[in-house]
Amino acid sequence: MALFLCYGYTLVTIHISNYIFAAEKTGYRCKDDFENASSSYCSASNTTHVCSEWVYDDPNSFVAYFELACQDWKRTLVGTAHSFGYMCGLLLVGPMSDRLGRKSAVVITGILGAVFGTLRSFSAWYWFYIAMEFLEAALGDLCSPMYVLTLEMVSTKKKLVYFMICSFGFTFGGVALAVIAWLTPDWRWFLRAIYTPAFLFFTYKYLLDESPRWLLTKGRRDEAVAILEKAAKKNKIHIDRNSLQNLTCEVRQNVKLSELLRDTFKSKTLRRRFFVCLVWWTTCTFVNYGLMINSVSLQGNKYVNFALTMAVDLPATVANTYVLIHFNRKIPLMLSFFAGAVMCMSQPFLPTNLPWLSVLVYMAGKLMSSSYFAITYLYTLELFPTYTRNSMHALCSSLGRIGSIVAPQTPLLMVYWPGLPSFVFGLAALIAGLSTFLVPDICDEALPDTVHQAEALGKLKIPPKTTGVFNEGFDTQL
Repeated sequence: MALFLCYGYTLVTIHISNYIFAAEKTGYRCKDDFENASSSYCSASNTTHVCSEWVYDDPNSFVAYFELACQDWKRTLVGTAHSFGYMCGLLLVGPMSDRLGRKSAVVITGILGAVFGTLRSFSAWYWFYIAMEFLEAALGDLCSPMYVLTLEMVSTKKKLVYFMICSFGFTFGGVALAVIAWLTPDWRWFLRAIYTPAFLFFTYKYLLDESPRWLLTKGRRDEAVAILEKAAKKNKIHIDRNSLQNLTCEVRQNVKLSELLRDTFKSKTLRRRFFVCLVWWTTCTFVNYGLMINSVSLQGNKYVNFALTMAVDLPATVANTYVLIHFNRKIPLMLSFFAGAVMCMSQPFLPTNLPWLSVLVYMAGKLMSSSYFAITYLYTLELFPTYTRNSMHALCSSLGRIGSIVAPQTPLLMVYWPGLPSFVFGLAALIAGLSTFLVPDICDEALPDTVHQAEALGKLKIPPKTTGVFNEGFDTQL
């Protein structure tokens, strides 16, 4: 099962970053005057020179096909539309996962992503392309339900190592995206190459098991027991029959999701956690996407630079796993936020005659952003009850995508000071680190199923109403 999840995370990274290469910047000049720079024709003050035809450095590029000379905002709008679509979609995907199940949400979003992404490659109209970009991000991103499924399928003792294995897919996806973009410079074939494999998510209907924990919260105990028995047989593990027969969970049948969310937000403690998580997510998307997007502007080969920027996620994942196994969540998250803040805020003041040092600090900042993004993903899921876990996670992630929407606009700050974007990234990380003081420090507590159990995190060791099958060593992932 780990292989299937890793494959899903690989495609998630490829799809969510596709616009960096699909709609990449392309040089152009006016055919009527090869000597004059294109900016002279694009200037708002120009009233005498009108270019009748443009010549593009790459005639097969997205910019050339849709004739976007002097309309750079249309090129950057692709990334903004994707981030905005993802933000809106999470408000639908999260509740869908809590209502229909984790596996169903993964299959539905995976196939829709393949459909909308492939349709985009046949676009002959710019605004149709933008519409498909929005819909693919809104309805075709399976990251949230798959991440929750991963968490709920694994025992407390093994979840960190299992997460590390599955999270390698994020790194593989980033590196694969650079390689595919290098090999398929034509934007149409590039899109077809990265979205066609997503049609395989249809098979996940038969290859994946539903989350037993989710099934229990829906009163479907027999199905949960069947999945656990199958996993035990496959892993050659003996389970006490009485433990399975006594497997129970507090069930609230026929309760509207809106009522469950209302119960969650009635809690002052959970409301405070929600706002802290919102700060985390906004910072993570703002800094991580900002650094990732700007990596193709570094000196050297843009594909290699992007691949290296994504590859630093690998040591970050391994280091995170080691740290979180031996320490609680709070201190590592705060330290990664603060270290990232130092890296970003110090970069503008480095000597300009040492470009290698600037790149090194840039990569270190990306390493830290990958670290606190990964911890934020896990920490957020652990702070809320099972009934609304995916919905709350999706809500935090959705509203936090404001950061990824704003990130592409940060280069405009360079007009005031070249180092201002990096300094702002660091300031955001500093604020996020300070906000972490407001949440409880947790480690290997069992996942809370109810609001009461969630409120008790970090205070009392209240056993969950599900039996120890989930929390004391048994898992269903192998």
